[in-house]
Amino acid sequence: MQSTFLNSEKYLFTSESVTEGHPDKICDQVSDAVLDACLAQDPYSRVACETATKTGFVMLLGEITTNAHIDFDRLVRKVVTDIGYDDSSKGFDGNSCGVQVAIAKQSGDIDMGVSKADEVKKGQASEDEIAKIGAGDQGMMFGFACNETPALMPMPIYLAHKLTRKLTEVRKNDTLPWLRPDGKSQVTIEYRKGKPYRVDTVLISTQHDPDVTQKEIFDGVKKYVIDPVLKESGIIVDGDLKIYVNPTGRFVIGGPMGDAGVTGRKIIVDTYGGTGRHGGGAFSGKDPTKVDRSAAYAARWVAKNVVAAGLADRCEIQVAYAIGVAHPLSINVETFGTGKIADEDIAEIISKTFDLRPGAIIRDLDLRKPIYQQVAAYGHFGRDDLDLSWEKTNKVEALKAAAAAKASK
Repeated sequence: MQSTFLNSEKYLFTSESVTEGHPDKICDQVSDAVLDACLAQDPYSRVACETATKTGFVMLLGEITTNAHIDFDRLVRKVVTDIGYDDSSKGFDGNSCGVQVAIAKQSGDIDMGVSKADEVKKGQASEDEIAKIGAGDQGMMFGFACNETPALMPMPIYLAHKLTRKLTEVRKNDTLPWLRPDGKSQVTIEYRKGKPYRVDTVLISTQHDPDVTQKEIFDGVKKYVIDPVLKESGIIVDGDLKIYVNPTGRFVIGGPMGDAGVTGRKIIVDTYGGTGRHGGGAFSGKDPTKVDRSAAYAARWVAKNVVAAGLADRCEIQVAYAIGVAHPLSINVETFGTGKIADEDIAEIISKTFDLRPGAIIRDLDLRKPIYQQVAAYGHFGRDDLDLSWEKTNKVEALKAAAAAKASK
């Protein structure tokens, strides 16, 4: 399908983002805050923490095996109030909401396939032994990169995240004090011959105080959110741009009062905005032995380095795993006709350049650190505001050298 798009004279593509106050994103952040708290005390914690929220309560549920001691009640309340839900007038208050906890230990059947020996947990195993750790589950994961933006992300999701981050910024610094935490953005880009050409449509829906007018909302959001983001984007913004701000005319009731939230329900927002495929596994609340998370991060790392090395303009990587088995069952490369060498040659080079065993991914990307809550909103990829190991282009020279060596044969 994407190859057809790339060959089209003109087409539109749309992606969305949500703010940290969206009910599902509250849950993602709580789940990752729990993970970070566990990893901060015990880097070998096994965490699978789900969160659900609705009016007046937050519930934690899942499996955690750790030596860490966590005050779940205090942690949840801090996350919610830091987001901005700190008063009942906003429909949700982290200071007074109910916090329910239903956490058990991880299944021993799963652990048996992941930890081969106690010395791995104790840090007494060699690097090679650690790298032999099996995958925590079966499944397939995708990574994607393209040269449409400086972060090597698709333009629609890149701008959508910029808009929601800006929306939160002007709320928290009181530039627009009538904003409330819940919100969404949506960006439609017009492509010509496979390249972003112009911004066609921008949509912002934002929760707000009840006493602000629709005109104030539109003017404020356009001036302080939309205009600055589009100006910095470098893409054409012309007189045909369509802008919608709160098209229903009112968005006072939001957050958990307006809608239930659940961890892992924004997997397209978390990844590439619908550009490229998705294996179906969510990220938040999962420690790095879960390949849903670590292998998806590694696949992004691989794809980004392939594009940064100039081997393709667009690159999608698929890796697949079996529970308890270290080596990937398969690695697939798709460059949508933009590859400078054959896709099968790129796949061979990747296999020789990257170690995609789960333990090696954890080691090479340094994933046993409390780094996850910061990516639980505004995307896990293309974060030019953060220093993330899976966003580094530190394999470019190795890929170039391998490609040159293959070409010389």
